Amino acid sequence: MSIFSKIISGEIPAHKVAETSDFLAFLDINPLVEGHVLVIPKKEVDYIFDIDDETYAGLMIFSKIVAEGVKKAIPCKKVGVSVIGLEVPHAHVHLIPMNAVSDMNFSSEKLTPSAEQLAETAQKIRAALS
Repeated sequence: MSIFSKIISGEIPAHKVAETSDFLAFLDINPLVEGHVLVIPKKEVDYIFDIDDETYAGLMIFSKIVAEGVKKAIPCKKVGVSVIGLEVPHAHVHLIPMNAVSDMNFSSEKLTPSAEQLAETAQKIRAALS
C-alpha cells in the first residue's frame, strides 16, 4: 500500500484541497513553491499510463479543475503540470504554480512549510474552488 493510499484511507493526514469519489488533490508537504498540489486517482496504480482510459481522462479533468483553483488562490502566471512517477508507486500529477520555468525544477531545494502554513494554503485553494 502506497503512502498515497494511506492518505486516501485517512491513516496519514494530508492538507486536502479537493476530493471526489474517484480522485483526491492535496498539498505536497515538501513543495517546490507555495501551492504545489498532488492530484491522484483513489485507485492505486503505479504507472500513469497503466490507468484505464476513463480514469485517466477523469484524472486530467479533475486536475484542470484543481489547477483553476490554484491559479486563483496563488499569484502566478500559470500552473505547470508534471508527471514523474518515480518517488511514490501511485500515479500522481504535480500542479505547480509558476512564474518562471525554474519553478518546475525538481532538482531545486524544496520548501519546508509549517503545518499552519500548509493549512492556510490549502484553505485558500479550497475557497477559490468553491
